[in-house]
Amino acid sequence: MEVQMNRYEFYIGLTLAVSSSIFIGSSFILKKKGLLRLWGRGQLRAGHGGHAYLREWLWWAGLLSMGLGEAANFTAYIFAPATLVTPLGGLSVLVSAVLSTHFLNERLNSPAKTGCALSIVGSTVMVLHAPQEQEVSTLSEMADKLKEPGFVAFASCVVLFSLLLAVLAAPRWGHSNVMVYVLICSLMGSLSVACVKGLGIAIRGLFLGAPVLRDPLGWLLLLGLCICVSVQIHYLNRALDVFNASLVTPIYYVLFTSCVLACSAILFQEWQHLSGGSAVGTISGFVTIVLGVFLLHAYRDHPLPLALLPFFLKAGGERGVLGCEEDSPLCTREETCIG
Repeated sequence: MEVQMNRYEFYIGLTLAVSSSIFIGSSFILKKKGLLRLWGRGQLRAGHGGHAYLREWLWWAGLLSMGLGEAANFTAYIFAPATLVTPLGGLSVLVSAVLSTHFLNERLNSPAKTGCALSIVGSTVMVLHAPQEQEVSTLSEMADKLKEPGFVAFASCVVLFSLLLAVLAAPRWGHSNVMVYVLICSLMGSLSVACVKGLGIAIRGLFLGAPVLRDPLGWLLLLGLCICVSVQIHYLNRALDVFNASLVTPIYYVLFTSCVLACSAILFQEWQHLSGGSAVGTISGFVTIVLGVFLLHAYRDHPLPLALLPFFLKAGGERGVLGCEEDSPLCTREETCIG
């Protein structure tokens, strides 16, 4: 019966994680659609300081969809392991890309379509091989987990390294190296997921009548979550302000998910009883999702039809010897052609 209940909760968490990606991916389309409608009416655009979007119902629908997605994502961590929930967040990119082709008249080129397919395949593989975390049902059990030497060492290293990056690296290289800001966000994000798991246990206990409000650990986890999220928002905004979103988003997804996987594995020993085949399947699924997200972001705005692939391969092979050919479709005026 207990095994059936764990599987039941696993499927609840899986459903909530997928629903979260659908809601969040849809929210970007709804907001963009609302902003485009305002621009079509001649309203002052948000990028120029306008606030007319506050009177547009589509924008509010997007905001509501975002809120529902974040709520579903938060709840998913209560029922399913973070190793499953966090990587599935990449599906929101897929949902946004697919919906944009239907509602925003945007086109997906061949690499972007390949990225969509890889994201779906990788997510399916991860679901089939996702590890099961150790059962933690009370705040006292969560406190025991947080006190274990492995997690204490991990959390200490995360905080120390984040401080060094923020104090020493960010002022020097933050505006020239995208890894600095994104790495701070990812490291602190791993601790935020641990706080979310603990708060989920507290909320579940509250509904079951447990005296969780008198337990200081719940309030400490809430404080830790607020601090971690504030740091994430601050440095993610810095990264997006300095670097292109198509560069920041895939790097942040990969680093954040990797840090969460490491934190979850140390805190809940999710990989302890995992077979070799399941471990390989989980890692392969994650790498496949990473490749899919990369292709979606890296080549979405660059037309690269399959018809040009032979010319690309030919030009790539000849450029090392002769440069590029003047009549090649890939030859540009900025290149020095010596063919």
